[in-house]
Amino acid sequence: MRRPGVSALLALSVLAAAPLPAHAGDNDLILGRLVVLVDDTGLGMPTRSVGQSLELRALVSELGVALAPRLLTPADTLGFGGFQLSADLGWTSISNDARWWRAMRSSPAADAERHGASMLPTIGLFARKGIWFPLPSVEFGAGMVHLFDSKIWSGQTYVKLALHEGYHDLPLPSVAVRGGVSRMFGQKELDLSIMSFDATLSKHLGVGGTWGFDPYAGYGALVMVARSEVIDPTPHIDPLDPMFVSDRALNFVFKDQDDILRHRVFVGAKLQYYVFQLTLEAAFALAGSSRDDRAGSDECTFDSTTTACDSPDLAAAQRTFTISAGFDF
Repeated sequence: MRRPGVSALLALSVLAAAPLPAHAGDNDLILGRLVVLVDDTGLGMPTRSVGQSLELRALVSELGVALAPRLLTPADTLGFGGFQLSADLGWTSISNDARWWRAMRSSPAADAERHGASMLPTIGLFARKGIWFPLPSVEFGAGMVHLFDSKIWSGQTYVKLALHEGYHDLPLPSVAVRGGVSRMFGQKELDLSIMSFDATLSKHLGVGGTWGFDPYAGYGALVMVARSEVIDPTPHIDPLDPMFVSDRALNFVFKDQDDILRHRVFVGAKLQYYVFQLTLEAAFALAGSSRDDRAGSDECTFDSTTTACDSPDLAAAQRTFTISAGFDF
């Protein structure tokens, strides 16, 4: 009785760490790796799975910064007759030496020193339009962002209201506020929505009567809402196999957590010649500080065997560098 149980446990452990089929990309996620298999019987067979909420929170926090609504515009709107089409490339740093990134498909092993690359590259396509509704100086934008080497996409949209703009001959900056939302799809184990709220200062400068130069800076807050789907920690095991009759009992769902809050500051500049524009931006997201607070519970630990605990956000500070090019009409 005990020998088959031990063999099954070893098989479960190996298969849980095995990669998904070849069509998945290196930057796709395997959330079943963020699990502790618990044996409540002492017979060498796992009887339940405990999702590591502490690690999920940090993973989502860092991934969310990479997929957050794009900025890439000064405070001035395009004007109610203006329209912009653009494409951009971005690179966001992650703490790939942290253990929660073993959920990345490219991770060589759970105890590896590095899990994938230190930067997540993305590509985005966007359309922006100035409009006289419901107030003057309003701009809407929408687009898509794709995480390279993965099936992960995010649909994004925003609305910007310029509180002060157009007085370019005065020594006063333009001021705008903006709200945006990003929704991830292509990752079947995780639902992730990201809301952003930011304020921007910019100043339009003419260069040689031909070029337009708009440096800008600002501050923003990101609110991430993540929800787990049902996760199979052993996807390569057939639950109908008599040797693994209890495998279906190992399926689990991460407990819903409180929303994740991240703060970021950004600086950039837009350079325009005729209808051609080029924008460079650097954003810095402060380290995670939010907490999933459950009444009467202690702080989660790594390899915890309970979900009834508080999960602080352990995400590190992150940098995002983005270059955008397009046409302003």
